[in-house]
Amino acid sequence: MQKTIRTALAAAALATAGLAQAQEVTLKFHHIWNTQAMASVNVIAPWCDKIAKESTNKLKCQVFPAMSMGGTPPQLVDQVKDGVADVVITLPGYTAGRFPALEVFELPFMTNSAEVGARAAWDYLQKYALKEFPGTKILAIWVHDEGYVHTREKPVKTLADFKGLKMRAPTRQTNKLLASLGASPVGMPLPAVVDAVSKGTIDGFLLPWEVMPSLKLHEMVKYHSETDPSRPALYSAVFVFAMNQAKYDSLPADLKKVIDGNSGAAYSQAIGKIWDGSQAAGRKLAQERGNTFTMIPASELDNWVKAAAPLYDDFTADMDKKGLPGKQMLQDARDLLVKYKK
Repeated sequence: MQKTIRTALAAAALATAGLAQAQEVTLKFHHIWNTQAMASVNVIAPWCDKIAKESTNKLKCQVFPAMSMGGTPPQLVDQVKDGVADVVITLPGYTAGRFPALEVFELPFMTNSAEVGARAAWDYLQKYALKEFPGTKILAIWVHDEGYVHTREKPVKTLADFKGLKMRAPTRQTNKLLASLGASPVGMPLPAVVDAVSKGTIDGFLLPWEVMPSLKLHEMVKYHSETDPSRPALYSAVFVFAMNQAKYDSLPADLKKVIDGNSGAAYSQAIGKIWDGSQAAGRKLAQERGNTFTMIPASELDNWVKAAAPLYDDFTADMDKKGLPGKQMLQDARDLLVKYKK
């Protein structure tokens, strides 16, 4: 009798353990940054901690930083779509032309606030761009803080100074921008920048301050050209925080609720605010090193804006060719940026 009871209890315990294990979900989280990067410390780790806490450890992250699951940064969008990774953060612009609707926020001189850009991009995404991400659930979208010009050998003070420079940019639109300003654009994802600068393959790059410390890029250039803060930034780039749709759909209701509570418009805005707050720390290290800073005044920026003006017409024409309302899309993006501007 006792043996029968013990057997029944053991079977029940195994069943309970199996049920508990079945309810535990580990999300494979793949991204481009090293573990010291601002995004790793201030966005990814807190998100993983929060979903674990709110799910009583039923939801956990297994984080693969710096492309450690394999592949290249442009492949992240397919890794999450295909379920190789459960969650990624990446730049759609790394895959040139594949997410054309979102490129509107990568046009020059659109915004100088990541928080404002995040709010506008979320609304715009719902109207125009969700269909560009089949098999993928977008948890958040934002743009980075102001992008500036960083060079090794000579400062960029005027439009003419771009001539002859080989400059890195992250996306198709920023490559077009560099070409319109007179530079020779070199497209590459972030992880490739360090090697390209150290070997002299490029003379400089476009980047926000946020990401420079983790790669020690402030030690590899001497000159930094910032733009008058009263004007929109030279450029920005769009990030998406994305989850495999099938993985999300497979979650029980309580775990879906946790994901839902840590995604969406408010969460996108919060990430944008984190990016805005990251500028000072990155800039300080360049100052302490004794690097040279140039502020491009509004009067000179007018020349840059004029040179880049055809990019807006190119965008609308490109959308029109795809059967989309190009002018309306650009206007909606601008209107949303105005709506959310503080």
